[in-house]
Amino acid sequence: MKTSLVTLIAVIFTTITLAQNTIYNPTADAEKDIQEAVKKADRDNKHVFVMIGGNWCPWCKRLHKFLNNDREIDSLLRSNYAMVKVNYSEENKNKKVLADLGYPQRFGFPVLVILDENGKRIHTQSTVFLEEGKGYNKKTVKEFLKNWSPKALDPAQYD
Repeated sequence: MKTSLVTLIAVIFTTITLAQNTIYNPTADAEKDIQEAVKKADRDNKHVFVMIGGNWCPWCKRLHKFLNNDREIDSLLRSNYAMVKVNYSEENKNKKVLADLGYPQRFGFPVLVILDENGKRIHTQSTVFLEEGKGYNKKTVKEFLKNWSPKALDPAQYD
């Protein structure tokens, strides 16, 4: 009985640990997820923020944590973008989706792609330019998010 309880606790702990480290879903239908995000963006007057990477990538995990744990960054994301995570790994390289997005993997991982409310790619961003030390630069990320928001690209802003 004691051995079974220890085994059960170990299995639960392992499952929780793996779930916490799973950001990208290799079995997700990235094409469908992007289509749904485009519909949401169109409905809510937003752009689509596509974050491409894999669970094997330490910088991908850092970016995910940074975007979700900083309230100001999280707020900018939620108010301006419909977000999609696209997996790139040995299990699923999402070759067709990445080809449709203009081969953003050429910049390494993670890489960000911004789509307009119609699904047209308007920017691809290497995250190297958003890094600082062993993390991400808040000021640079904020500028990036603001500069590719629907408001920033509204022609009425520049009359």
